[in-house]
Amino acid sequence: MSNYRVLFLDLDDTLYPSTCGLWQAISDRIIDFMTDRLDMSAIKADELRKEYFLAYGTTFNGLRIHHNVDPLDYLDFVHDVPIDIYIQPDPELNKMLMSVVAKRVIFTNASRDHAERVTRRLGIEKQIDQVIDIIALDYHNKPKPSAYSRALSLTGEKDPTTCLLVDDRSRNLIPGGAMGMTTVLVGEQETDPHVDFHINLITQLILTVPGLDHGALMDKT
Repeated sequence: MSNYRVLFLDLDDTLYPSTCGLWQAISDRIIDFMTDRLDMSAIKADELRKEYFLAYGTTFNGLRIHHNVDPLDYLDFVHDVPIDIYIQPDPELNKMLMSVVAKRVIFTNASRDHAERVTRRLGIEKQIDQVIDIIALDYHNKPKPSAYSRALSLTGEKDPTTCLLVDDRSRNLIPGGAMGMTTVLVGEQETDPHVDFHINLITQLILTVPGLDHGALMDKT
C-alpha cells in the first residue's frame, strides 16, 4: 500500500525539463506585459520582476498588489506561448503517474488553463485528479505558508504527513516540509539539506521515494 494519499506536483520546470525554454518564453511575456500595460522600459520591468519575485514569490502578486493589474488579463497574456514548440508528449511520465496510488494534484502558481495545456501536451491529463492554481488559492502563491494550507484543504486531506510535495525550487518545498509534508526537489541544481529527496528528472520519482506506487495498479491498466 502507498504511504501517501496526496501527491502535490508543481507544473513548470518540474513536469518537463527546465532546459526546454518554455519558462523563459513565459518570463519574456511577463516583461512584455509590464512594458505594454504599465508603460515602462524593459530594463525597469526586469528589475521590478526580480524584486517582486523575491518579495512575493511571483511577479504576478507584486503587480496585483502595487499596480492593480487585472489577474485574468495578466495570466492569459503571460501564458500565451506556443507550448507545442517547447515540450513533447512524455509516455514515460504518463506511465509513472499511472502507477501512483495517491491522489495526483497539480499545485501551481500559474493558471488552470496553462496547467491543462501543459498536461495535455505531455499526454498526462488523464492521470491528473485535480488542478489547484493561483485563482483557486485566492492568490496565496507558493512559497507563502498559507498557500500550502489552502491547497491541503482543497484536496480534502487534513493530515500533511500523508502528502508528497514535488517542486523544482527548494524555497517552494521548505514551507510544505515545515507542515510535515515529504518533499522532493526536481532538477540538476544542488540539493538542499531541508529537502527529503532530490531527483534530476520527474520520471525518477517512484524509483526514489519508497511507498508511492502500487505495482498491482499497472496490471489493471
